[in-house]
Amino acid sequence: MTAAGWAQLLALVALILVTAPLLGRYMAHVYEGTPSRADRVFGPLERLVYRACRIDPAREQRWNIYAYSVLAFSLASFVVLYAIQRLQGDLPFNPTDVVNVHPALAMNTAVSFVTNTNWQTYYPETTVSHLTQALGLTVQNFVSAAAGMAVMVALIRGLARTGAKTIGNFWVDLVRTTLRILVPLAVVFAVIFLIGGVIQNLHGFDEVRTVAGAKQAIPGGPVASQVAIKQLGSNGGGFFNTNSATPFENATPFSNFFELYAILLVPFALAFTFGRMLKDKRQGHAVFAIMMVIWLAFTAVAVFAEVDGNPRLTDRGADQTVTATSPGGNMEGKELRFGPTGSATWLAATTNTSNGSVNMMHDSATPIGVGVALMSMKIGEVSPGGVGVGLNGMLIFVILAVFIAGLMVGRTPEYVGKKIQATEIKLVALYILVMPVAVLGLLAAAMFVSSITTTTIWNPGQHGFTEVLYAYTSAGNNNGSALAGITADTQWLNTTLAIAMAFGRFFLIIPTLALAGALARKHKVPESAGTFPTHTPLFVLLVIGVIIVVGALTFLPALSLGPISEALGL
Repeated sequence: MTAAGWAQLLALVALILVTAPLLGRYMAHVYEGTPSRADRVFGPLERLVYRACRIDPAREQRWNIYAYSVLAFSLASFVVLYAIQRLQGDLPFNPTDVVNVHPALAMNTAVSFVTNTNWQTYYPETTVSHLTQALGLTVQNFVSAAAGMAVMVALIRGLARTGAKTIGNFWVDLVRTTLRILVPLAVVFAVIFLIGGVIQNLHGFDEVRTVAGAKQAIPGGPVASQVAIKQLGSNGGGFFNTNSATPFENATPFSNFFELYAILLVPFALAFTFGRMLKDKRQGHAVFAIMMVIWLAFTAVAVFAEVDGNPRLTDRGADQTVTATSPGGNMEGKELRFGPTGSATWLAATTNTSNGSVNMMHDSATPIGVGVALMSMKIGEVSPGGVGVGLNGMLIFVILAVFIAGLMVGRTPEYVGKKIQATEIKLVALYILVMPVAVLGLLAAAMFVSSITTTTIWNPGQHGFTEVLYAYTSAGNNNGSALAGITADTQWLNTTLAIAMAFGRFFLIIPTLALAGALARKHKVPESAGTFPTHTPLFVLLVIGVIIVVGALTFLPALSLGPISEALGL
């Protein structure tokens, strides 16, 4: 790893350590409704939305009504986005003259963006219009992220409140998240990306003549504004097919650094929001430490795997001794301006969150690099995870670790004063099992479909299996990145990947909200000599161990057939 690579990683960590607590404190104020100077700007906008949508901001909801609201909003979003795609050829703001999206792809894309997955089995610059990009996809980048954060804050309220029947109002949380958090941050980062060379215009394709005399079409569009929210909202869907590997979306190391920062900022900051809303900052610090340790560990493995490269590519002297290994590292599928360090750091960031954007071709990573990406998603993308949903998953594992600790010492487990009993553990178990069942079940079914194994998979053997495993893992964890070695725009994959995305989103949201309701009803018990502290380094290590063990026990067989066997084959 070069000095420049170390400098970038250290600068990124330092910037997160400085700014995440500040943003976390601000978001806690937003969700608690604390009066602030920002009310002068956002207050009138919120009241306008409440009047237009007939929302009573003073009326709170039980967990089941909160869940119905999330599902109803998501269903309406799906219908609107599907309709925009199916009608885009007859709608305005279509300078590239694209035609209507065919039904199966429109369905898959609508599910993808509504679930915050942003899986793309198409070429955006030649498949969807600027209207679809701006009014359909970018809007979903905001509101799908806001919906995830709303569910998160409902779970925090469940832990913070005592003897309560309600966990907030989904519509109020959605509006406040969008207007007070995501929109201001997106404006700031869009300006930063414009300074870094990311394009922003209303053009279609501009035809230019190269120095050699050939003609070349230069794409245009409202890119910087979409890139800002795609990174901040853990969305990841690119304006262009090559995503953040293209200079039109990610022009320089400067823009690359701040896009990485945008991916990680909000998820890490939410740990501090959690501590402040609990009125116990130590709990937030413990969650932040767990997230940071896991992310740094995965980043280190990915970076060293890509810097070392393929062990078969070696320089040997006359005596056949190895003098250097893969000079320059694994540069296949990477941009020269980022190199293996910048690309591997991004790989770890985008898969440890539910972002899914790429600045390299993941399919060209080393088997260990691909294994890092897969394992990052398979542990539930909790380090730091996507906006809102990452903290949800982390708190699920924290509650599981508390339960295990209670069994070890023979006491009723407690977390922040709430007893963890049968109801809570059943919901935790349901949350943890849903994603593996969806991913592994659909993967097994796909392996028996002849059209998948003979025509869709481009690479035979272990790597072909890894590509299909990656696709269902990415969809089931609402990540959206891909190895790109399979033809995904087929009836089978469009349908089954959409099912995986829906399961990975809504069948986790429902038990999360049920858990929030169950915890909110409980009364807090005072600490005693038998209370297991949940803010210490020992507890941090316990949670990390639980996360790794659960992920390994669930997915090690599948990983052994794919990236592990590939790595051993080298």
